[in-house]
Amino acid sequence: MDTLNFDLGALTLREVNRKLHNLKSGFVRIKEPAGKHSVAAGLRSTLHVTIEGHCGYYAAGMNQDADVVIDGNAGVGVAENMMSGSVRVNGNASQSAGATAHGGLLVITGDAAARCGISMKGVDIVVGGDIGHMSAFMAQAGRLVVRGDAGEALGDSIYEARLYVRGKVASLGADCIAKDMGPEHHAELRELLDRAGWPDDDTTAYTRYGSARRLYHFHAGNEY
Repeated sequence: MDTLNFDLGALTLREVNRKLHNLKSGFVRIKEPAGKHSVAAGLRSTLHVTIEGHCGYYAAGMNQDADVVIDGNAGVGVAENMMSGSVRVNGNASQSAGATAHGGLLVITGDAAARCGISMKGVDIVVGGDIGHMSAFMAQAGRLVVRGDAGEALGDSIYEARLYVRGKVASLGADCIAKDMGPEHHAELRELLDRAGWPDDDTTAYTRYGSARRLYHFHAGNEY
């Protein structure tokens, strides 16, 4: 199948996104993104999109069914509110990567800044490097895998998301604790690492974190 080429140096962002929205399937290459915001946002078909360069805010946001590769860095909110499909950043991501995302797979080969996976609702996120502070804040469902270190207040006010970190954690947020790794956890971590492109990682090097469930119920003795 031929690859369609769209040049953001010659076309407006609105023109390119409209063309993408009108496609039902196929392969697309987007050239010269030059840090523009909302590149390839709101896709709802089985497209394979490669963005050649750095993107600004909300790249591939609200993605549904499409597979998007960003060959560069991504700004705030990459894959924000993604429903399905996949987004791969071959570089670093700014704040709030995968925020509120309900499904699909987000892979960041480099580092992710603060609030990675904030309020995640079912997405799988795999980060090749480090993540910043307040990541997985109020994370409700899904899995976050970090091959490097995690910043302060990891998993603050977490619900039922599962976190796997290979490196050091600066501090844990409210109600987030380290948990045992059972066979089922090693199996799901192995599957996530394989899908993300790190099949050689040893799952025994990771620590699992999750909710202590102390915030689930009202306690009269709590001070406000």
